[in-house]
Amino acid sequence: MEVEAVYSEEHSDPLRGFFFFLYTITISNRGEETVQLLNRHWVITDGAGQVKEVRGPGVVGEQPVLEPGQAFEYTSGCPLETPTGSMRGEYEMTTPNGSRFLADVAAFELSRPHALH
Repeated sequence: MEVEAVYSEEHSDPLRGFFFFLYTITISNRGEETVQLLNRHWVITDGAGQVKEVRGPGVVGEQPVLEPGQAFEYTSGCPLETPTGSMRGEYEMTTPNGSRFLADVAAFELSRPHALH
């Protein structure tokens, strides 16, 4: 899994405590079986330590099927009330025989440029 997160100045309103981040995730199937992403679960922590959880089917309205060696890339967004935070999560995946497993997404930082200096 590859993740790139960027601050979206055009979607943010810092004076009102609204900071918006875009993140792009590339999910790669490095296994030997076809897999399908069924559900997502995100744990979002803002700079004040407030935690929100988001669960739902698929990503960006899709439940992609990945053959061995294939990848799926998508971009989504996350609003925060602070200029920094983090996200971590997992995807529930399934194989053609119905076996399910979780694919972890390691924590990644959300940070407005110069917010930590």
